[in-house]
Amino acid sequence: MLDPRLTVLRTFAARETIAATAEALGYSPSAVSAQLREYQRALGVRLLVKDGRGLRLTAAGAELVERTDDLVAQWEEIHAAVRDAAERLTPAIVRLGGFSTATGSLLSPVAARLRARHEGLEVHIVEADPARCVDLLTADRLDIAVIVAMQMTHELDERRIEQIPLLDDPLDVLVPADHPLSGRESAGLDELGGDPWITDRPGTPYRALFVTAFAAAGATPRVVHQVSDWGSQESLVSDGLGVAFIPRLMRLSGDARAVRVPLHGPSAPSRRILAIMRRGASSHSLFAEALTELRSAAEATRAPD
Repeated sequence: MLDPRLTVLRTFAARETIAATAEALGYSPSAVSAQLREYQRALGVRLLVKDGRGLRLTAAGAELVERTDDLVAQWEEIHAAVRDAAERLTPAIVRLGGFSTATGSLLSPVAARLRARHEGLEVHIVEADPARCVDLLTADRLDIAVIVAMQMTHELDERRIEQIPLLDDPLDVLVPADHPLSGRESAGLDELGGDPWITDRPGTPYRALFVTAFAAAGATPRVVHQVSDWGSQESLVSDGLGVAFIPRLMRLSGDARAVRVPLHGPSAPSRRILAIMRRGASSHSLFAEALTELRSAAEATRAPD
């Protein structure tokens, strides 16, 4: 297997501080510092240097991290081949991560199917935002993560992370049950410009998506409430306080006072959902099976409630 101290160094390269590296790995800061010192001594090369109150990679450290990208991918492929060749190998753990609405709609059913099919398999689920999912993949604490592409604050490094498109998740409109559009099969955004809207605060990806959708529809929305949580937005709609976007992946509470109406037309918003893995990890037959199940679960969400 790969030297775990290399994983520590690569995680430090991604997180840039000892404290952040420790948090991603689940270690104490002192344990991270000790492993980095030991790795430097073992290699006989200075990998880190003081930079103000912190540390940064030396040129040698940065070179080592960059040149081990292919090594890590090759190890994933070797590990997969060895496990697949072993007879009577009991599956151990599959670690899945993702954002909140993916947990119930995608990760939970996939975990249940895998456990039913493989006796003894443990499936662990971690709910986390996209940036943390990437950190946990780098730290080898997740195997597969599901993210919303637009919520990434920086581009994914394709040398380290493989991206697999799962679906474009439409955003429907959630309206009170007594709304004039509540019985419609679909609606256009131009029909909703005069309604009181509930949406995320300015400066967030979802507020940007909201603004872009209405600009494309040639309508000006009237924002009355700024609420980030989907469940809280549903509560406000149920109480007749406005209308809101709701992702197709988001399961409603069952409160009949709020009705989901699909949006039609070129301005109808959606969000791109990706599965991400360490490069080479898809060679594992169990991970490939999990990806197939994720695609199946994603396909099942395409029809509105």
